[in-house]
Amino acid sequence: MNDTIAAISTSQGVGAIAIVRVSGPEAIEIVNKIFKGKDLSQVESHTINYGKIIDKRGNMIDEVLVTIMKAPKTFTKEDIVEINTHGGIAPTNKVLEELLINGCRLAEPGEFTKRAFLNGRIDLIEAESIMDMINAKTQAQREMAANGINGKVSDLINKLRDDMIQIISNINVNIDYPEYDDVDIITNDIMIPKIVNLKEKVKKILDESKNGLIIKEGIKTSIIGRPNVGKSSLLNALLQEDKAIVTDIAGTTRDIVEGQISINGIILNMIDTAGIRETEDKIEAIGVEKSLKTMEESDLVLFVLNNNEELTEDVEKLLNKLENRNYIIIINKIDLDNKLDLSKVNINKDNIVKMSIVNNQGIDELKEKIINMFNLSQIETKDPTYLSNTRSISILQKCLNSIEEVEKGLNNNMPIDMIELDIRNIWEQLGEINGSTYEEELLDEMFSRFCLGK
Repeated sequence: MNDTIAAISTSQGVGAIAIVRVSGPEAIEIVNKIFKGKDLSQVESHTINYGKIIDKRGNMIDEVLVTIMKAPKTFTKEDIVEINTHGGIAPTNKVLEELLINGCRLAEPGEFTKRAFLNGRIDLIEAESIMDMINAKTQAQREMAANGINGKVSDLINKLRDDMIQIISNINVNIDYPEYDDVDIITNDIMIPKIVNLKEKVKKILDESKNGLIIKEGIKTSIIGRPNVGKSSLLNALLQEDKAIVTDIAGTTRDIVEGQISINGIILNMIDTAGIRETEDKIEAIGVEKSLKTMEESDLVLFVLNNNEELTEDVEKLLNKLENRNYIIIINKIDLDNKLDLSKVNINKDNIVKMSIVNNQGIDELKEKIINMFNLSQIETKDPTYLSNTRSISILQKCLNSIEEVEKGLNNNMPIDMIELDIRNIWEQLGEINGSTYEEELLDEMFSRFCLGK
């Protein structure tokens, strides 16, 4: 990090302004070479300065505003210069080109944020939350990302680590200074309640992290059923647009059709699938196979049945597979004569919604059913301080497994010095979540997913 990096930090295209960001020990010096105006080395930190960017021949490239921010009170804790240019592709790229000619290196994706982490400005949870803020599409996603950026989520992990270091310290005092009479002797009986308390705290964070994943990634929702039961009509009704083609011809939908809706600030990633039936049409058969795979991978299955159609054996088998899944059975076309008999199927009757999609009947009831199934009202009103990154959640789950092993060891009278080693390993694992301990490969992989210039 001894070099100086530069990148365009705004989306490239036509706009009012664009920002070219520079960070590093020579940031001010390099920009000063191509800036015509005040001597930037002499201006106060955190000031905006008017001038022009010029090439080596003295020709003006663009009229700009240059913001000077001197270390350490900057995002990267290095000197940072931000050049506000007119928002065209040509002038922005030309300014960046001049910076590279004069000594800057083109920043890698996410390198500004990576430097902020390596310089101690933020931890890994805060870094991931910055990316979540950039990608936020709903108010709930924005609020959760904000809690990550301001350190509320990091505090959850820091408190766990503080509890563990207290346990480790108590054990070490017993091991290193057994002759001290005024030190409480740490026995397995004393340790068990401490470990159980720690386990419950980790479980609580993991349970609530499910809400975090729902807020961040949404609910993957597949619409499943036989041809002509109203799957595409349901998708169109929920999206309030004609996204999917609707006809009376069986097999019209041969591939998945996707769309998104927001319910109580939570995204539902809707997938309309091909009608499930036996077919000799190779293309349609591939679509049916995709439908079954999508059903298996979904967080929520909306299984659409035709009220005017008898239950077929293949659909009956699929319905019986829903037992351990989140599902809602939609009985469509209730405006027609009833021929559907669900008495032979093992389904929860509370998960049934009767609809007439063509008459816009039952849509609100379906949404209410989804809200209750995923507790979306609670998620919306509660302060969203959750782990929401798969990496963090998987590490915390490993920690929980290790804590449960420690609990078993204590109950089996494992020596306390062996227990101390296990607890210390868990403490280090927790450090991987916020970046107190990390591997370089992890950082490279994580920050490579950031946009260029951030």
